[in-house]
Amino acid sequence: MWNIRFCPEAVKDIKKLDNSLKKQVLAGIRKVSKNPLPQSEGGYGKALGNIQGTELTGFFKIKYRGIGIRVVYTLVRQAKTMNIIVVSIREDSESYKRAQKRKDKYGKTIFEDIF
Repeated sequence: MWNIRFCPEAVKDIKKLDNSLKKQVLAGIRKVSKNPLPQSEGGYGKALGNIQGTELTGFFKIKYRGIGIRVVYTLVRQAKTMNIIVVSIREDSESYKRAQKRKDKYGKTIFEDIF
């Protein structure tokens, strides 16, 4: 299992969810934390890149199709840590825009073990 850390905004995102959604999202994050590496390396991670006007290379997503939620995270490989950046509804590109704003705010630190 990899360590899981949440940026402060992602904690607020989680708190906004009702309890049943919160349980499903956290269970999915725990599952992915067993192997959050990119699918190309045998993991669960779905790599992002230039998505709908954002530059999210180095970011990964978890999609919850049944409940309409998307989680965006980065990895700190040397610390075996998943940094959860966004937990949001999958409405258009909303989660990607939030991830871009948080990337701009935190810069390179989202790829370091700081949260």
